[in-house]
Amino acid sequence: MSRIATALVSADKADPELAAVAVRTALGRTGAGIARGVLLFLSTDFVHQAHAAVLAASRAGRCLQVTGCTAPGVFTEEDWVLDRPAACAMVFAGGCGPAAHPEGGAPLLTLAAPSAAGTAWLAGGGRRYGLLSTDNSAHGAGRIWCHGKMAVEGRCETAIGGARAAVGVSRGMRILGAPRRAAASGRDVLKVGGHPALNALLRELPLEWREMEKLPFHLLAAGLVAGPPEGAIEEGRYSLVPIIAASHDERSLTLAVNLPEDACLFWALRQGLAAENDLRRLADRLAGQLGAAPEFGLLFSCLGRGPWFFGGEDRDLAVIRERFPGMPFAGAYGGGQIAPFHDGNRQVHNAAVLGLFKGSSDV
Repeated sequence: MSRIATALVSADKADPELAAVAVRTALGRTGAGIARGVLLFLSTDFVHQAHAAVLAASRAGRCLQVTGCTAPGVFTEEDWVLDRPAACAMVFAGGCGPAAHPEGGAPLLTLAAPSAAGTAWLAGGGRRYGLLSTDNSAHGAGRIWCHGKMAVEGRCETAIGGARAAVGVSRGMRILGAPRRAAASGRDVLKVGGHPALNALLRELPLEWREMEKLPFHLLAAGLVAGPPEGAIEEGRYSLVPIIAASHDERSLTLAVNLPEDACLFWALRQGLAAENDLRRLADRLAGQLGAAPEFGLLFSCLGRGPWFFGGEDRDLAVIRERFPGMPFAGAYGGGQIAPFHDGNRQVHNAAVLGLFKGSSDV
């Protein structure tokens, strides 16, 4: 069994020693005296002390392989922390851990500031999963470090060596209806399935929403299908596009992006129960891909999907704890996530990206 453990600590003040406490606590739980590698996630309170915190963590673990970033919130299998200085560490003391030179084909743990996660870079290097490191506004950049050094370019990539990985994304949406052909002009959707776009959307919404004077667009999205509509939802061949406005006179809807002339789309609704069930299905699917019980996990969630979305409890964390009792996992909340899809890697929002791992020496 791989020796891996986590620790989550918080305090009233952001002090680099807090990172050291997290690493020492996790290292003690492994029963080892030296760490092979450390994943360290710090709250944004540490943005001006990140370098000192990384050095403190490195000394505590007697290890140079310290990788991570600052984020609005952090968590482990024990609990989550938001709006308070906090540090969480996952310490590797056995046969696997963050690798300075990833094996070919291994999915890449990717951490990046929003401005540094360009489309071309995301597309390169194979499958990526991870977090956009942001400030508490979810727009400004955080700080990132990789293998004990600050990432001056605002991004880093690594892989978990000595382990098999299965990674995926839960977008947590309730799908409303089947994909239908749309008539569009630029960003304006005029008709869907031959009906005025607004009418088509209202027909799919819960009854209590249909009489609303102003629809809650922050909970709604259009699913823009790639390729044939048949099987697109099941295969994940779609992009979720925000709906930003409605015209009651023209019965049209305006999306955040331009639509192609042959667009095919469906409607989707952000809903807590749907998100919880979607993550449960993802966890089952990834465990099936591993073919064995995972030994540890990484989870990256959106500020828009954490405890605030679930009414004060993070049901995503609860799902992982219930599905894999006793499994150590760690992660952070950010302003967006990086996830692999059928057509490449993309930035996503309001999502949860999950990685499950099994030490290859134990297979």
